[in-house]
Amino acid sequence: MGEVETEELLEAVQSALARMRAGERELAVHPNCGTNFVTYGTFAGLGAFAALAGSGNKFKEKLERLPLAAVLATLGLIVAQPLAFTLQREVTTSGDPGDLKLVEIRRTSVSGRTVHRITTEG
Repeated sequence: MGEVETEELLEAVQSALARMRAGERELAVHPNCGTNFVTYGTFAGLGAFAALAGSGNKFKEKLERLPLAAVLATLGLIVAQPLAFTLQREVTTSGDPGDLKLVEIRRTSVSGRTVHRITTEG
């Protein structure tokens, strides 16, 4: 999505494929990958869970541990960041395009915003 000319997008896609074929596999790794979000969420959740463990069943007891839960969740996010990128790069994402080919780029408009649909095969 975004205001970009279709021809510019075509050039960028072709350039990215060529660069990946030339060995720039890191182009496939992105901070907004689902692997990163799942890893961050897991570590933050584990931190909050650890803070609330043993706090009993009373709401007041849990509420008193809220600052600790926030600190441990934040530490979880900090620890998760390098791990998330490593998981993405080594486990869930392949930077090898293989025989991937660009089939077409179709420009449309959704609610007044320019949207390009990129179709590939391979």
